Amino acid sequence: MTSLCPAIKPFVTLTSGHFAQFSESITRETGIRMPREKMPMLQSRLQRRLRQLNLDNLDDYRRRLFESGDSGSEWIEFINLVTTNKTDFFREPKHFDYLVDVALPSRDPGPGAPWHATFWCAGCSSGEEPYTLAMVLEEYARRRPGFEFSILGTDISTRVLELARAAIYEAEAVAPIPPEFRHRYLLRGKDPERARFRVVPELRHKVRFGRLNFMDEQYGIKDRFDGIFFRNVMIYFEKPTQQMVLSRICRQLKSGGYLFAGHSESLTGFNLPVKQVSASVFRQTR
Repeated sequence: MTSLCPAIKPFVTLTSGHFAQFSESITRETGIRMPREKMPMLQSRLQRRLRQLNLDNLDDYRRRLFESGDSGSEWIEFINLVTTNKTDFFREPKHFDYLVDVALPSRDPGPGAPWHATFWCAGCSSGEEPYTLAMVLEEYARRRPGFEFSILGTDISTRVLELARAAIYEAEAVAPIPPEFRHRYLLRGKDPERARFRVVPELRHKVRFGRLNFMDEQYGIKDRFDGIFFRNVMIYFEKPTQQMVLSRICRQLKSGGYLFAGHSESLTGFNLPVKQVSASVFRQTR
């Protein structure tokens, strides 16, 4: 009797040699450190990818990734596979308080004067940070006539960028959003069995997303920004890579613009055109 069940793929063992090749290529191309303790995580994710591609062993996958003509598109999928994306709405909320109370007033050209402020969320993941920023800025615009804004969100992972553009989130994800903001800026889905929410189109239209690799020599961003949120990204880089990336990011700041880093991250010891003005907040000095 012929079984209709699909054959179970053998379990893939990630050898030290395999891990060294994969981890070195990840760090070289993306700057992301891949220490040996990440080996079980990488093995698990590669196992899942091999099943998707119907491949039996890692050598076949290595050839597809590094040697075949399809390597470009598979490399993007590989990066999606290995990157870790952790974010929340209103994460590190004191930054948004500082933005409203100090940063924006310091850049205001004058009461009632037309003003378009620009912001960049560098390492935006699935969109929670830029949409949080959009809510905060929209509230500011309600009190300050003539104020407009636009936000750029970038990430190396095409998978999370698709989620960010869709702007659809589960009830658990939107829980940190204040109730009045949820009422004003989120639409609830019609499925009574599943509570899902989508950011209102008025805010979605003010946020654009694009893929960016921090290791690229040129970022291709023509804008200069009043504020850049580069939070909880440096922790994945070695010190020399941090200096290189931070230097490139700071070049995108307007004169007097603000850089927001993660609370667990330090800019001490770096040669950068910024000075610290608050906890994990820096201002451009040139």
